[in-house]
Amino acid sequence: MDVVGSPLLPDSILYEIFLYLDHIDVLSVGLVCQQWHAVARDEFLWKELFYRYYRVSREVPRHPAAVSWYEEFQRLYDTIPCVEVQTLREHNDQVLHLSFSHSGYLFASCSKDCTVKIWNNELAISLLHSSNMRLYNWSYTQFSQFNSDDSLLLVSGVFVGPRNSSSGEIAVISLENSAFLSRVRNKPYDVFGCWLNETNLISGNLHRIGHITSCSVLWLNNAFQGIESENVNVVKRLFKIQNLNASSIRTVMVADCSRYDAPDLLLDYKEQLATTTSPYQHFDLGSESEEEEEKPKQRLMREPGAQAFLDGGSGTSEDGLQQFLDDLLEGRMKPVMSERELETKVAELLARSRTKPPELTQLPTEASNKKYLIFTTGCLTYSPHQIGIKQILPHQMTTAGPVLGEERRSDEFFDSLDHVIDIHGHIIGMGLSPDHRYLYVNSRSWPRDCVISDPMQPPPIAEEIDLHVFDLKTMKEVKRALRAHRAYTPNDECFFIFLDVSRDFVARCPVVLSFLGGAEDRHGYIWDRHYNICLAKLQHDDVVNSVAFSPVEQELLLTASDDASIKVWRSPRTVRICQARKPKPRRLLFSWLMNQKS
Repeated sequence: MDVVGSPLLPDSILYEIFLYLDHIDVLSVGLVCQQWHAVARDEFLWKELFYRYYRVSREVPRHPAAVSWYEEFQRLYDTIPCVEVQTLREHNDQVLHLSFSHSGYLFASCSKDCTVKIWNNELAISLLHSSNMRLYNWSYTQFSQFNSDDSLLLVSGVFVGPRNSSSGEIAVISLENSAFLSRVRNKPYDVFGCWLNETNLISGNLHRIGHITSCSVLWLNNAFQGIESENVNVVKRLFKIQNLNASSIRTVMVADCSRYDAPDLLLDYKEQLATTTSPYQHFDLGSESEEEEEKPKQRLMREPGAQAFLDGGSGTSEDGLQQFLDDLLEGRMKPVMSERELETKVAELLARSRTKPPELTQLPTEASNKKYLIFTTGCLTYSPHQIGIKQILPHQMTTAGPVLGEERRSDEFFDSLDHVIDIHGHIIGMGLSPDHRYLYVNSRSWPRDCVISDPMQPPPIAEEIDLHVFDLKTMKEVKRALRAHRAYTPNDECFFIFLDVSRDFVARCPVVLSFLGGAEDRHGYIWDRHYNICLAKLQHDDVVNSVAFSPVEQELLLTASDDASIKVWRSPRTVRICQARKPKPRRLLFSWLMNQKS
């Protein structure tokens, strides 16, 4: 300012100068005078700083809920849970999974030490209860979930059976007195299990039909059973689904459509999608085109009898199948398929006439009343490469009624799926947004034009890990695949990695572990849901297995690692607030008291 009080530099010149500064210097120069403060808070200035600092594509607009560019910069800078405030070391082996209660007051942890621990989520987190599952012949605990009113805890683990065979088992623990209410077998163990409502949980079972053909049965179980009645459960069969080519149902979860309470915050950037041809497909089962069906026919068989077998002949598919097998056994036709291809084709034909169609007449009229059962599955190989979605109808949400599927006709052996999403790669993680509208999927893609000739030899998987986002309201992919981190284990050695989603952020463990040991990364990562940018790296001494946001405070995050620790992370803003609450010693008063005593 000059002596008259007019500015020496106009605002436009100050703006151009401030563009050369970083955000910290801009905040500092804004303290010089009122003019500089006004320029330092200019919206266009902070828009430039935002895109430059966070390296966001300028095609991506500002978050719809943001008020200003300055506040949006501050949100991403100051509310990320990236400050380590506490380390919990009560486990003595790898910590595999973390889950919060819906109220946020409690959380549970599962570990290779075969315990499930329940913690009080206070400012200083403390251990509330620990249960040792080795008493029930478990090898380790792997997953937990609180029911909707936080009165019960579902714990999933690996159970050691006769002759050291292993499968899964689910236990239900009362949070009122830490008593075990029930135990349910769960096969395969990485079905994990989940709650359908306050008192009923979903488990799985696997039945072998052939060498590479099986069926998965999903059961609805009552949580209140005696601990000694694990072989006589109060159950009801939900679905029975055919598996082809050594695939099976894994990683079940329930999406509640009544929780859709957020606007379309995830934008579909047409400019990006127009330049990308995505191999990821969504389709309804039973709606395959004639062209899609013709390709496997031409590839598998050329014999006239075989063609009739594929077409079903003039009769039913079972008649065509019988005729084909008779011709094959009597030497009237040469086998042009491998044994595995023949088994798969026979299973497909039998399923055509033995699959129960969707119950369209009983569908709820309100979309908000729907509940979807979501799981990983496949149809080409054993590695999970598809997401299956099946609507759960109101009459199926209770164990009352027919128990073992007596309501079916004898020829309705399998249930059909409502939707299938093909990922074209190995799925290594899934998570729902808090409102259950968006499904986030981690995967490692296959080569674009790969052909799977042997289901026991899936294609090689990419080193990069992709993050996909699907809108369960429209059943479409709404985000371009985000390729961010690398992993190096082959697909026969990698397994499920847990991710978590909060209102604004996605926390993920961008590693795939080998059962043989080796750690590829020792960090958890936090990404912004809207801008698709990495905001923080959270370090451990070994592989990070699970991440969990507090459902009521997304500025609190937990990470679990193979280093046997759980780390607690809070945002810089929360840390400042907590430190300000601590009473500071009043030095002047203390000096005055000392003088009075002397």
